[in-house]
Amino acid sequence: MADRVRTRVLMEPRHGARYADILALATATEDAGFEAFFRSDHLMGVDPADPTYLPTECWSTLGGIARETSRVRLGALVGAATFRWPGLLAAAVASVNEMSGGRVELGLGTGWYEREHAAFGIPFPASGTERFDRLAEQLAIVTGMWRTPFGEAFSFVGEHYSVAENRTPPRPDPVPPVIVGGTGAKRTPAIAARFADEFNGALARDGAELAARYAAFERACADIGRDPGTARRSVVVPVACGASPAEVRRRAAVIGSELMRGNAAIGSPDAVVEHLDDLTGAGADTVYLHIYDIHDLEHIALIGAEVLPRLARTASPSTPTGSHR
Repeated sequence: MADRVRTRVLMEPRHGARYADILALATATEDAGFEAFFRSDHLMGVDPADPTYLPTECWSTLGGIARETSRVRLGALVGAATFRWPGLLAAAVASVNEMSGGRVELGLGTGWYEREHAAFGIPFPASGTERFDRLAEQLAIVTGMWRTPFGEAFSFVGEHYSVAENRTPPRPDPVPPVIVGGTGAKRTPAIAARFADEFNGALARDGAELAARYAAFERACADIGRDPGTARRSVVVPVACGASPAEVRRRAAVIGSELMRGNAAIGSPDAVVEHLDDLTGAGADTVYLHIYDIHDLEHIALIGAEVLPRLARTASPSTPTGSHR
């Protein structure tokens, strides 16, 4: 019998959320049998003029959820490297990892939403090259701190960040897996090959598009002599599943944009399974189901009952549980 696909809920509320709402969704995720609950790392919605948006800080809320859940893994897909200094990020994630009993994973990206940064007083490097350089340095510092042996000091000198003789870095046990991903053909796969335990192919129209991104990651691994089989491969899928056409229409209407709908799994449980099977056939062993209406807990229960048990992984890359480095 084939291995089951790792199924995760990714929360992306259209109007933000209060902590109680996030906790309710995380609890429903655990109850429905999902493997993990992840949230986005945003302080503003896509519409900056939306007065109803309720911002919450990513790792603060995950720390609370860590104490009120018992099984699901927790993380961000993906955090913005522009939001936090690398040493602070390493300590925050390590703290939540301890609070959860070792259930945390770190997803990290360059950051992209310039208007959001301006609204919260966070500097935003205009150059995409600089943002990628900063991401690589952050990952080097975070993972370096986490793996520093007792009795030794961690130091780092980069173009954007430096660490001087830190003899008490956070040393989480177990070391959280690192997730890096996106649609870029060069920098993203190269950084993932260096640091990631999971390469995320982001949104994909179909298995062919996703397979091309995984192939780019495999080439980047080959360039540095890494076995690509040491990394998981994942994909993000907006989802609108319904037991009736009316339910499907209602849930599809909530999906954030035409771009998201164009990459979504929309329809009956049978249709959703068919869409996900195409992506797992391209090599995905982990699927993040992107949820926008966080109050629709019946949606989570339906997917848990009618979709999750029917997902079998076609490809079988290894599934590391901690840092590969």
